[in-house]
Amino acid sequence: MGAVVALSDLVEARQVWRGRAAPVPAGDQPTGLAALDAALPTAGWPDASVSEILMPLDGVGELRLVLPTLARLTQGKRPVVVIAPPYVPFAQGWRQRGLRLAQVHFVRAPDAEVLWAAEQCLRSGACAAVLVWPKQADDRALRRLQVAAADGQALGFVFRDRRHLSNSSPAPLRLELATQPTFAVWIRKCRGGNPPAHPVPFPDTVH
Repeated sequence: MGAVVALSDLVEARQVWRGRAAPVPAGDQPTGLAALDAALPTAGWPDASVSEILMPLDGVGELRLVLPTLARLTQGKRPVVVIAPPYVPFAQGWRQRGLRLAQVHFVRAPDAEVLWAAEQCLRSGACAAVLVWPKQADDRALRRLQVAAADGQALGFVFRDRRHLSNSSPAPLRLELATQPTFAVWIRKCRGGNPPAHPVPFPDTVH
């Protein structure tokens, strides 16, 4: 039986190759929220991907996470599609946040067709971002959205109840919006690094 050799000794003797994870390059999709960008490995939303935003209930300020991005995209005359929101967005408030409403398109769809509509828009290559509120979305459905976002080079934002946090998800980024004891954003999953141990304060200064 061979002698037991400490792994550290083998590394020091260069008898074991030690790989290093390649750094994750910063993308070109900043969230517009300084603290959130600083906490994300890509310094913003993952490119051409789906980001899942989980919240305790609809209407707690979750859209403020994406409005700076939507303003940047629409000011660049890039279309944004909003599918089956649970409430009618306040157009004047969006305009005050810098969105060009001529570039924002709302889609009404039956519950059974919401995910299909989101997939088509993401894959089309004609949309810069797609926001969707599915009533039901399993792992397979989310994976289809992720593939469609990659094919169409679009940002996908899927808004869901935080009870789904315990379920696995193919989304490269999962954020949970907390309202107690204060408003904050937990990064539950992120591509290219481990989620930070502490939440990100929210709302933050928009830049």
